[in-house]
Amino acid sequence: MNKLTRHVLDGLMLLIGSAVMALSFNLFLIPHKVVPGGVTGISMLLNHVLGTPVGIMTMVLNVPLFIIGIKVLGKSYGIKSLAGMVVSSLLIDFFTYIVPLQSATDDIILACVFGGITLGAGLGLVFKGGGSTGGSDIVGSVLNRVTNLSTGSAILAVDFLIISAAGLVFSNLELSLYGFLNLYLGTRTIDLVLEGVSYTRAVFVVSEKVEELTRIITHGMGRGATLLHGQGAFSHMPKEVIMCVMSKKEIPRLRHMVRSADPKAFLIITDVYEVLGEGFKPRAAS
Repeated sequence: MNKLTRHVLDGLMLLIGSAVMALSFNLFLIPHKVVPGGVTGISMLLNHVLGTPVGIMTMVLNVPLFIIGIKVLGKSYGIKSLAGMVVSSLLIDFFTYIVPLQSATDDIILACVFGGITLGAGLGLVFKGGGSTGGSDIVGSVLNRVTNLSTGSAILAVDFLIISAAGLVFSNLELSLYGFLNLYLGTRTIDLVLEGVSYTRAVFVVSEKVEELTRIITHGMGRGATLLHGQGAFSHMPKEVIMCVMSKKEIPRLRHMVRSADPKAFLIITDVYEVLGEGFKPRAAS
């Protein structure tokens, strides 16, 4: 894929993601006062108190954050992030004042759930396009540079304060609880968009019956395996660790076969999001 095509695809993902984000606010979150955190969440609170437009206030509040972000994180960080923020903010006000959209549901729980999913999907597309929408992710990145906090922890702390404040501003504690649920769903959806659904599993087996288990995996299941040379931390005795990768549906069979051969085997099964190599199909390029 050449550079021009890559930029075009990134731009499309930014635009589509920004539009999906705006729709999540107009169809689900703003009508039901479910605050998802971030600068847009602060703008929702200001809209309730002062009547200011959510989109315009989001841009105004993001200006100093972008200046700080560019100074601390570099100029390259700011261009796509600025584009994502401007488009999503303008679309929120567009769907509020120019082409008004009605709430998609009267049920606040449905609004919270689908608002979180659509917001996370939109943000995931924006991130995948190499951009950002400003707000707490810039604050999180900056705090990560100047403190010992991880970026994720810093973002979570900022969003926690904003969502908690929503319960006070709206005089309804339940709205904060809905906001936390919305934040969780949005975060999970972002991960799903960026990483995809785990379609395989990696398996690590520590056993005294390495040869028998290796034969079960390679001959009995037709899967390749790799022996890793390890050492017991307590005993300092050499250990052979079997590593293999297989599909989800093969795991129950493997688990049963390993337990039957060696009930004392130490078995680790973990998600794998991409495998490149013989026997596995690669994901579409992102």
